[in-house]
Amino acid sequence: MNKLENYVSGRWMTGDGDGQILYNAVTGDAIANASTKGLDFDAILNYARTKGNPALRKMTFHERGNMLKALASHLRDHLDTFYKISYQTGATKIDSWIDIEGGIGNLFSYASLRRKFSDEIFCTDGDSINLSKGNTFMAQHILVPKEGVAIHINAFNFPVWGMLEKIAVNLLAGVPAVVKPATITSFLTEAVVKEIIASKILPEGALQLICGSAGDLLSHVTSQDVITFTGSASTGLMLKSQKKIMEENVPFTMEADSLNCIVLGNDVSPNTPEWDIFIKEVKKEMTVKAGQKCTAIRRIFVPENKMEDVWKAISQSLSQTVIGNPLNEKVRMGSLAGLSQRDEVKNQIQKLLASSQIIYGSLDSVETIDADANKGAFISPLLLLNEKPFASTASHEVEAFGPVSTIMPYKNFDEAIELSKKGKGSLCSTIVTADNKMAKQYVIGAATHHGRILILNNECAKESTGHGSPLPTLVHGGPGRAGGGEEMGGIRGVKHYMQRVAVQGSPTSITAVTNQYQQYAKGNTNGIHPFKKYFEELQIGDQITTEKRIITSEDINRFADLSGDHFYAHLEETDFNDTMFERQVAHGYFIMSVAAGLFVDSYEKNPVLLNYGIDELRFTKPVYAGAEIYIRFTCKEKLSNDLRKIEKPEDFKRGDDIEKGIVKWLVEIFDETNELVGLATILTMVRKK
Repeated sequence: MNKLENYVSGRWMTGDGDGQILYNAVTGDAIANASTKGLDFDAILNYARTKGNPALRKMTFHERGNMLKALASHLRDHLDTFYKISYQTGATKIDSWIDIEGGIGNLFSYASLRRKFSDEIFCTDGDSINLSKGNTFMAQHILVPKEGVAIHINAFNFPVWGMLEKIAVNLLAGVPAVVKPATITSFLTEAVVKEIIASKILPEGALQLICGSAGDLLSHVTSQDVITFTGSASTGLMLKSQKKIMEENVPFTMEADSLNCIVLGNDVSPNTPEWDIFIKEVKKEMTVKAGQKCTAIRRIFVPENKMEDVWKAISQSLSQTVIGNPLNEKVRMGSLAGLSQRDEVKNQIQKLLASSQIIYGSLDSVETIDADANKGAFISPLLLLNEKPFASTASHEVEAFGPVSTIMPYKNFDEAIELSKKGKGSLCSTIVTADNKMAKQYVIGAATHHGRILILNNECAKESTGHGSPLPTLVHGGPGRAGGGEEMGGIRGVKHYMQRVAVQGSPTSITAVTNQYQQYAKGNTNGIHPFKKYFEELQIGDQITTEKRIITSEDINRFADLSGDHFYAHLEETDFNDTMFERQVAHGYFIMSVAAGLFVDSYEKNPVLLNYGIDELRFTKPVYAGAEIYIRFTCKEKLSNDLRKIEKPEDFKRGDDIEKGIVKWLVEIFDETNELVGLATILTMVRKK
């Protein structure tokens, strides 16, 4: 029998003894065993901290992002291997697609997220803060990668996605990972990690794998480590409460199985498109991965006068689900992950049946094709009915982690909202309605108890990712029973693996630390116009102060005629009583245009290729005819790599084959009193040498 290997301290090794036997969920045959006995968990964590962490911390966000992109591309070349192994977990092709290609998609998504960060090993967090009247003292929050290791304790239901969605985030942040998948399906995780290690794309020590018991792993954590857990709320509480975790105040993110719900709006009837959308969504969430999803719909809330029509429609839809060997193309629902899991699901169903009844399916039998229903971990989809959801609370407290959902009635919409919250916290909820007022009422009323809410109707159904699909850019987690954690979430998730520190000092000092020019810092004035410098030659703080230009009434009138902007404040004949202005005022966009004319100051071809856009444009003081304005123009930030691609490069002559970077410039517009009248950040594409 195959013995799974652990990848620790830079090498593959098996644990001592026989360990835990793993089975093919479809046939019941033993396929491998897993053991971590004899592993030195303290040494494993120290290896990550001393080998993987320094290597990742030296890389910039853009380098880490490109690393994730390369890894995703490499894994995509080995899909056939992963799919063949995945079938042994009981997963159909669509189940495996969600797990395998969904996980790889997370890598691609976080690779793209690098563009949201500067090409630095750290990042700034939020706006800078002025702390003095004289503009000599300020602060800026920054984030640096923690010096520890991310420890991921994952669930059995998504052996690939569960790993990749987490390591994508910590690796982009610059922190290594030790992954401990649930043992029952760890043979698939092992196969993926073997390809990751063989690719040599990650620095040594960036990823380690433990297949089997976690032993005393959590007894060796430090305050610089981060722990994430996916699984049952009871196990999560046990882990979270460990003495060392409490003593060291180790961040612990838990994403626990929860009693997610779907609500049918009382505006929906069998003759509306939302009816079919609702039935389809319930069936999908009950049968995909055989209901073994932490986001699956466990509770169904329906207006009491539509209960019978709804449960009959759901039952009819479920009856069309072909169950059996996932290698058979006709099969739409495979098995549970193992016989032990089937026993656990049946035990939980018995608890639910104390106050509910089965209205579709059988607890004791299931019809399968190309498979032995007894040898494999097969179970029938089960729709339960709880007619008194306020009095009978088991439906809000007990989760059967399989193709099991309970339908319950509500009298009015306030009841629907109240019932949705009786699960005491969930990962996600869905409201199916074409009435946006009702949707708003539900979102605002239920938001405190759900991590994500989907408003599902005919307008978005075709492109909706559905109730149960966590997305890399959105937080995946929920309050209360759901664990209180937040995974993924785009930039939010990355920051979880970084330490925030407030840095105080002069604008010049903060500029030196952040490599981003801070307003009022000392500029570099060497007499060479910044537009005459190639990207590599530009330094943060390169600065010019322009000549002055008088703004005349004729200028304002001509700009009004040219632009078509004849707003009353820009007209000479306006009665300015009861307005905010004393007399004819210049257009803000005219002042910005004049600013460009002052700081460009060149008719000659230079390394600047084009204007890329304007950020944070503000007009802070009226400019009247007769005012004199001048510009202080400063190189604020440089973005060397990973430019957002021009959507139609063919529209630009040779636009896609010129080496270039993006430069952000701080534009400060002053009048003759040296007061600031306008402020903006402009972006230009600048040629590399």
